[in-house]
Amino acid sequence: MAWKWPWPRSAGNDVARPERKGGGLGFVALHAQAEARWTQRDYAGLAREGFMRNPVVHRAVRLIAETASAIPWLLYEGAAEMDDHPLLQLLARPNQRQAGATFLEALYGHLLLSGNAYVELVEAGQDARELHLLRPDRVTVLTDADGWPSALEYREGSTRRRAQIGLGPGGGALQLSLFHPLDDHYGFPPLEAALMALDTHNAAGRWNKALLDNSARPSGALVYAPKEGGNLTDEQFERLKAELEQGYSGATRAGRPLLLEGGLDWKAMGLTPKDMDFIEAKHSASRDIALAFGVPPMLLGIPGDNTYANYQEANRAFYRLTILPLVARTAKELSAWLAPAFGSDLRLWYDADCVEGLSGERDALWARLEAASFLTDDEKREAVGYQPHRLGAKAGFRPDQPRVGAGNPNGG
Repeated sequence: MAWKWPWPRSAGNDVARPERKGGGLGFVALHAQAEARWTQRDYAGLAREGFMRNPVVHRAVRLIAETASAIPWLLYEGAAEMDDHPLLQLLARPNQRQAGATFLEALYGHLLLSGNAYVELVEAGQDARELHLLRPDRVTVLTDADGWPSALEYREGSTRRRAQIGLGPGGGALQLSLFHPLDDHYGFPPLEAALMALDTHNAAGRWNKALLDNSARPSGALVYAPKEGGNLTDEQFERLKAELEQGYSGATRAGRPLLLEGGLDWKAMGLTPKDMDFIEAKHSASRDIALAFGVPPMLLGIPGDNTYANYQEANRAFYRLTILPLVARTAKELSAWLAPAFGSDLRLWYDADCVEGLSGERDALWARLEAASFLTDDEKREAVGYQPHRLGAKAGFRPDQPRVGAGNPNGG
């Protein structure tokens, strides 16, 4: 059989033949399963479908960003802790539009939704410095002849400008990125790893909304089968269609009984909510999203497999496994980038002693040290990171030792 139409003429088909209907093969149907539609894997798509339309993603990103931005900073010059320094003032007020907490919240938000965060330092003088965030979808990483990142190109409408990566005359730029196994220059957003869970959660919500708009009923069909046979006329069909749309569709008409006459019969064709089980599907997708961001489902109010005994334990794990590593990573990047601009050996770190979520660990450590009668007072002070009294110096934190729950600012 030739698959080119029109078929070429031959000895047997050059004369038109009358149409005949046989009782053998009636029709052939080709069927293919439709492909699933996924959210675009760019910053705008993830931000729109995730942060702006999904409550689980919105709460997880805000919880991480707001919690991490609330942790106070510490600054060390060598082994001494600095109480007041221009770098601390810059972080407390990065620019005229944002305070320090607001700036860091946006930075962490960019990092979670894009996998990248871009910071630009603008210098107008020795004491006139500002930090500004660049929206990730407007930034392109430029490379040199050897393929190494050298600058950032920022696009705003038809405007293009470049910022040197690192520090130079007039400022510079910093790129913070999460690990990406297949890209050398851009980070991998956590939300992209939970993309199927995100689309499943959103699709379940849309299905539920459509079900409510359709009188909270699955779809079905009206079957016309009168005893004497026949079909509905065009006028009868249009009248029946109008009555169904006007009298039985919409959430305000949910539960209204359907009056059938003249051989009409209702046949349900859709799956029931129990069959679909979209509620459990939403909970499962929510847990996958929380897992990708590193937030215990208990903190997001997601029922199901809670692996923590109580809320306090889940909160402590959230700080230890998600917040403090993120803040420590940011502190090291900002230290390596900004310290040369101030001409001294500066190092940023976070003050975990001010974190209320870790107060239980501090209380337990102090109780154990207080009960350790074999330790002197100076040894107990050193165990929690404070200088012993016998040194004769002002008692304070030693940056070569961690405070209670603070981690090691030298890289541990």
